[in-house]
Amino acid sequence: MGNCFGTQVDHHSQCPTKPSSPEETKKLQDSKQNGLPPARNNESAGDHGTSREGRSREQETVPASGKIVSATLKIFTLAELKASTRNFRPDTVLGEGGFGRVFKGWVDEKTYAPSKVGVGMAVAVKKSSPDSSQGLQEWQAEVKFLGKFCHPNLVKLLGYCWEENQFLLVYEYMQKGSLENHLFRTGGAEPLTWETRLKIAIGAAQGLAFLHTSEKSVIYRDFKASNILLDGAYNAKLSDFGLAKLGPINGNSHVTTRVVGTYGYAAPEYVATGHLYVKSDVYGFGVVLLEMLTGLRALDTNRPSREHNLVEWAKHSLTEKRKLKKIMDRRLVEQYPLKAALQAGELIVKCLESDPKNRPSMEEVLETLQKISAINEKPKESKASTSQQKSKRQEEQQCHRNNHRSPVHSRHGGAGTGTRNTQRSSIARSHR
Repeated sequence: MGNCFGTQVDHHSQCPTKPSSPEETKKLQDSKQNGLPPARNNESAGDHGTSREGRSREQETVPASGKIVSATLKIFTLAELKASTRNFRPDTVLGEGGFGRVFKGWVDEKTYAPSKVGVGMAVAVKKSSPDSSQGLQEWQAEVKFLGKFCHPNLVKLLGYCWEENQFLLVYEYMQKGSLENHLFRTGGAEPLTWETRLKIAIGAAQGLAFLHTSEKSVIYRDFKASNILLDGAYNAKLSDFGLAKLGPINGNSHVTTRVVGTYGYAAPEYVATGHLYVKSDVYGFGVVLLEMLTGLRALDTNRPSREHNLVEWAKHSLTEKRKLKKIMDRRLVEQYPLKAALQAGELIVKCLESDPKNRPSMEEVLETLQKISAINEKPKESKASTSQQKSKRQEEQQCHRNNHRSPVHSRHGGAGTGTRNTQRSSIARSHR
């Protein structure tokens, strides 16, 4: 993913805002030893009490498909980010979430210093909302995880700012916006083809698989279409790690935590008990994959009452050809291999298993998606296309018949019916 680091993190010297309590002060002092913002409490993305201070990050395992890097992010000043976003002007807003608004800014490609619009490199600046109760905790989790991991399918964090009680994060800019925009918002975003949807699903699966198989597995906890961002070539990257949490350790199957996330995507066992499994993410992936097949939101009270919850309404139609065709996104105009769609439906059913033990791992999900992508069965033609091709074939057949008869007519000088019939009989015998 290119350069994942800027200047060395040093909160003690760069953050004029003082912690609000002695406990926060101690966290801030301890943070100097590991180059991160103060650690969150046990309800956050902490290490379950396990100290990292005696271990260098450069000694972490480096997976083949990604890497673990030292958290050397640029510390931006608030003045720099105001300059890069033209003082957070409303016309620079890219989107808004629970954490706050995201603005488009411009910085120098090498120094990350503010630059004029259209000059240098575009960036996305996430600015915390004063009304966000989770602002500080989510900000810390983002810096902790995205500052540590570098992978083609995770959005790149360039730096951060903590000043005047405001928390800001600076990311690479993703030209195509979120998957949510392409699936659900009318006007603007063009409909995604079957091939592009599979490409996005595979990219997102690669990102989740990387998190799950890192030395200390990371549970993303908020997998949904709005958190999947797309670059100019529709490569998918996971964003928003504010709710991410380290997975279970010491042989435990799960971690217990308060329930956060987005209803409709959260796994049932997590919602019911607060028990969070690595495979809780797999359930969320299944929901998003179902949205990609149908073009419908996971929850939508504007639909008929029995269709409010997409999973409950559609899951029984995913493995039968006739039923599946009825719920497929109409914007695909039937331009997809039905065999591949059926296999995708079967995969969704496995991901949505009520018991997390019965769900596939993200590595298995990724392998299945790659096999589905390899299915190159000719897509069924749309009705309009089929009608045009049928008309063209009829014209070609008529032309062929006319060309076939013309030598006979010219040879016999326009002879009568009997002569033509005799000639046809002769041709028929010659072919026998």
